Amino acid sequence: MSTHAREGAGVRSGQDVSDVFTGGPALRKRSTEKGISSSTVPAFVAGEELADLADVDPRVAVMTADLASSNRLIDFKARHPDRFVNMGIAEKNMVTAAAGLASVGFIPYVGTFASFAALLCFEQIRTDCAYPRMPVRVLGHHSGMSLGFYGTSHHALEDLSALRAVAHLTVACAADSNQLRAMLRASVGEPGAMYLRLGRGRDPEVYPEVPADFAFGRAATLRQGSDVTVIATGSEVRPALDAAELLDARGVSVRVVDMHTISPLDSGAVIAAATQTGAVVTVEEHNVTGGLGGAVAEVLADNRLAVPFRRHGVPDDFALIGPPAALYAHYRLDAAGIASVVEEVRRDAR
Repeated sequence: MSTHAREGAGVRSGQDVSDVFTGGPALRKRSTEKGISSSTVPAFVAGEELADLADVDPRVAVMTADLASSNRLIDFKARHPDRFVNMGIAEKNMVTAAAGLASVGFIPYVGTFASFAALLCFEQIRTDCAYPRMPVRVLGHHSGMSLGFYGTSHHALEDLSALRAVAHLTVACAADSNQLRAMLRASVGEPGAMYLRLGRGRDPEVYPEVPADFAFGRAATLRQGSDVTVIATGSEVRPALDAAELLDARGVSVRVVDMHTISPLDSGAVIAAATQTGAVVTVEEHNVTGGLGGAVAEVLADNRLAVPFRRHGVPDDFALIGPPAALYAHYRLDAAGIASVVEEVRRDAR
């Protein structure tokens, strides 16, 4: 790869080994069998959006670990092959190499499954990226239980709790494709390292347009309410909104807050929820220990705010293996399940 930072991360002749890792064009599918539109798939818009950013910023580079088709970073390669590298199945090396690129002026975006990005590469994110404050953006896609049948090795239910403990690392979760676009656009000018958590690739719409007012560390209140606040992140924002609709029909007024940034957390939004509504419930596709719920609990405790509170997510255990939709229903992370949890919290508080 070229060492001329602002002239493009060119792959030298003979070094493009993508076909070695992916089996060559003849063996790769060109589209999904169901013909799912890439514009509706959060994990699939990253390549397109990053290519647009690279059109105007020569510092933007992309790396993947043999998953360019799964995360559609291949769309970036098609337009900027000189700034794209497939590192093969070498995730740790990829993150360290990205830190090296950042040290000479690039803004590298690296993508792989969240279970690999956050858990396998924790040391590289911490020591190579966050500690020296390198502007590396790690895209952890197919997070939570979204790779359901692949099992524990491919589930990422500890990434938020692990990474929010790393100093100088921004940790954020995209709720849908439009919010992901906003995150990527905002990320270019942000200092330091980032971990951006993406969903399963078929997350329903939350934001009908790219939010123009997006800012890391500033939560978005998507629905006003007075009885209880549901603070959700990532893939659970849409079910939280749907749960609020169910509860509204039962006479319960629910505020819904999209806490897209886990670190730094918008403590003001948490304090407002606790002081202005009757209860607080956090919802995340993550272990209940240490993630969004843990972060919100810390704010409540630090500010001595006594309010009915529940952390809702996957219990402190390894998730079952099965289709994602069935797992969400099992763990009450669908709209009906979230509504039932909110009603339990309100009943217990009486």
